[in-house]
Amino acid sequence: MPAEDLKEAFALFSETSARLSDAYLELQSQVARLSVELAAANGELARRERLSALGEVAANLAHQLRTPLAAALLYAGHLARPDLAEADRVRFAEKVLSRLRYLERLIQDMLRFVKGQQERPSAFSLRAMVEEIEQVMEPQMAIQGVRFRVAAPAEDVELWADRQAIMGALLNLLENALQMSPPGSEVGFEVAAGGSPFAAFRVQDQGPGIGADAQARLFEPFFTTRAEGNGLGLAIVKQTADAHGGWVEIDSAPGRGSAFTFYLPLHGEAGEG
Repeated sequence: MPAEDLKEAFALFSETSARLSDAYLELQSQVARLSVELAAANGELARRERLSALGEVAANLAHQLRTPLAAALLYAGHLARPDLAEADRVRFAEKVLSRLRYLERLIQDMLRFVKGQQERPSAFSLRAMVEEIEQVMEPQMAIQGVRFRVAAPAEDVELWADRQAIMGALLNLLENALQMSPPGSEVGFEVAAGGSPFAAFRVQDQGPGIGADAQARLFEPFFTTRAEGNGLGLAIVKQTADAHGGWVEIDSAPGRGSAFTFYLPLHGEAGEG
């Protein structure tokens, strides 16, 4: 196994471990802060409900981490075998990196979800953000043989929001759509910002669709319909929409794909000051 690959694996493992520690510290901090704030307000019932919810999040996080971490440690253990063939060493190294990258994504999502807060909003160009999203997603779509259709208004408008959070939510929806799309299909990204105080971002795929029972739980933390999903992506999307005075709608049925529409107040409608 090339030395640089092994070095990358251990560096990523170290970084992932640090992020995991940060996630638990942040969760612990949130629990302590909520306990003090809600107790001071004599909201005993609300305090118990929120602490219960955070406890469930912590338990789910431990469950989500256990399997990929155990797999990474198992593959890493194989790398130490002196009789391991070079081809097998490379294969195990790739598996270690794959599991560690999955853990890294999970922890990043967990930190964003637990913090539950947006940065200070500012005005930014809708067109520039759409162009950046297109540049990020186009290569990924091409690699998987999926067509990417983007339709945005000709006239630019300003949004008043946390740009990074909105970008993250939209990329999350697009990545989900890509993962559900078979080669040769199409993912549509349509943006409308006229005749309404809200901008509408519609992400549509031609995947297998989602049944009514699953739709009712899609935005719950840790609920997922994908084998490689961590169940936090759509929870963060909803959290971001709520924090900005917007909302998310879903239109889907088994056999006819899915469409998610993210609504966001336009600049001048979101109470900037």
